Amino acid sequence: MRFAVVGDPVEHSLSPRIHTAAYEALGIGASYESMRVAFDGFAQVVARLRSGDLAGVNVTMPHKANAFEAVDVLAPTASKTRAVNTIAVTDGTLNGYNTDIAGVVAAWKRTGLDPGIPSLILGAGSAAAAALGAGRGGDIFVSARNPATARDLLDRTETVAEIVPWGQGVPGALVINATPLGMNGEVLPDGPLGVASGLIDMAYGGGETPAVAGFRTQGRPYADGLDMLVGQACEAFELFTGHQAPVDVMMAAARVPNG
Repeated sequence: MRFAVVGDPVEHSLSPRIHTAAYEALGIGASYESMRVAFDGFAQVVARLRSGDLAGVNVTMPHKANAFEAVDVLAPTASKTRAVNTIAVTDGTLNGYNTDIAGVVAAWKRTGLDPGIPSLILGAGSAAAAALGAGRGGDIFVSARNPATARDLLDRTETVAEIVPWGQGVPGALVINATPLGMNGEVLPDGPLGVASGLIDMAYGGGETPAVAGFRTQGRPYADGLDMLVGQACEAFELFTGHQAPVDVMMAAARVPNG
């Protein structure tokens, strides 16, 4: 079986390392590679899936909307978010899923915080849609630098939530950073973080984001981008192989220092 992560850029992806470690741990005869595919080249990925050359793919930017349109069957997670980040082939049928939702749920559990507390989602893209789709039960707030994009997010996901101005906090809320801010050392607004009960930071790069570093040093509950990444990878692995994911193995592979 041959699997891949497709995106542009994709060289930074840890997915090959994570999935390969799982295959080796369970003795599964499969391979996993990264494929850089330009925005207008997703049709070639679909062709390889339909031919059987690929048994499944994980999809990252900028192809989640392309994948949503390309699959034959949408899982409820994909229908809810209107984005597909995992395609698994079964008897020639392309099945689309959004395992980012599972990643958010896993990260929330990592914080140890009650699933019924309010959440403040920063951002309005596909990652924010996944955070909404996790549906943990508390009141939901959304904040984006452009309020119109926040409204569009709620409309397309048919979600009831309150939009708050960018930089404004919600006391006691779990802040979920669904923006790229932090991947290259950018800082999040102080307002949301200062009154938060905890943090899920989806962004990950070469090291800790400033927000995660702050919460760690202060002893406050948090989950980082690798918690999110491994959570979604575990569900994708199970969809691809039918085997239970070796979570500890996959997390250890994700946290091996680069270089």
